[in-house]
Amino acid sequence: MGSDFKILKAARLIDGSGGPVQERAAILLEGDTIRQVGTEETVAAPEGASVEEVDYGDKTILPGLIDSHVHLIGIGDGRAGDELTTLDDEILTLQAARNARAHLYSGVTTVRDCGAKNRTTFLLRNAVEMGITPAPRLLLAGRPMAIVGGHLSYFGIQATGPDECRAGVRQLVKEGADFIKITATGGSTRTSHALRPSFNVDELSAICDEAHKFGIHAAAHCASSQGMINALEAGIDTIIHGIHKEADGTSTYRPEISSRIARTGVFLNATLAGARVRIEMLEDKMESDGLTNQEDVQLDYMMAEYETRLEHFLRMREAGVVMVAGSDSAWGNYPMGDHQTEIETHVIGGMAPMEAIVATTMDAARSCWIDDRVGTLEEGKLADILVVDGNPVDRIEDLRNIADVYQSGEAVNRGDFV
Repeated sequence: MGSDFKILKAARLIDGSGGPVQERAAILLEGDTIRQVGTEETVAAPEGASVEEVDYGDKTILPGLIDSHVHLIGIGDGRAGDELTTLDDEILTLQAARNARAHLYSGVTTVRDCGAKNRTTFLLRNAVEMGITPAPRLLLAGRPMAIVGGHLSYFGIQATGPDECRAGVRQLVKEGADFIKITATGGSTRTSHALRPSFNVDELSAICDEAHKFGIHAAAHCASSQGMINALEAGIDTIIHGIHKEADGTSTYRPEISSRIARTGVFLNATLAGARVRIEMLEDKMESDGLTNQEDVQLDYMMAEYETRLEHFLRMREAGVVMVAGSDSAWGNYPMGDHQTEIETHVIGGMAPMEAIVATTMDAARSCWIDDRVGTLEEGKLADILVVDGNPVDRIEDLRNIADVYQSGEAVNRGDFV
């Protein structure tokens, strides 16, 4: 029989709030819950209690990472969603299980899945609850809300008019959705118009209102400025991508949009790393085999777009927009199990390492409406914990040096691939 209490000790502890690093730290767990956070001298189990102690020496304890934007059924091999959706649901559910395991073993203890085909991710959750396969804490949208032919419409819901939009939300809630994902503009879906709004404002408002009525939040894919404006008008909770682009493709930063996002307390998930991953793949190919003319043009375009996105990311932060880390893997060429690349790209975009850690812990939890349970290491919250070699406040890449992952107070067996 295991101990009722665990005490984890390490050279330092980052609680996820952005506050000072706790030196010579200790944290007391009781079952799945954090009971005390402090130093080796101050943290102790109740007298007479059975206690398991783990001393991590010169390592760092911090909250389990939260990836606020994943697509669990993605493969990350560059195929478009238009091809992905042609795979059988059974294959996609197995792929979702593989991706979930990879993310958990890499230190991500919560994911927000922003759209999957049919009921695939709900079936994954059933398997996790049965103990068939491990996974991070799953926050699922199920099928995204799309217009006819719109971005991700092939995943299962296409709605027209406020009444159908409300009905779509009700159906998703019935199926078990934890939040609602809206494609407020087009995107990579071939039948969509990438830089133009999809839903009208009255339709978006119906979706957001219906979601809020059920006590859940709504997050909107916005690949253009007008998409952001419409989503804000509708009462959105999180904007995804948040790209300052006009319908003609011009990149024009619009400070009034950022001011409104900041003023209304809406979160923004910028998804910066997907482009970086693709750029690095093309650069590697250029060095090894050379690029085709088409790839050479693509690389130049992507590098220019990436620099613009980083500039706009910095300006939005300066305007007071709260950025939350979400990788958008395994979409495009970005496989799951590497949320750290997104976090590191936030630092490239101007965040201090501590700010980037907050973006993937406390602020990501706030965006996901789960900050009462996870996101920071404090008394009463669930014991989702990451232990790493090194000090990620000094060197953000140290988040890759996984020593242990705890989910609900239990150490994850990262060697179990059966």
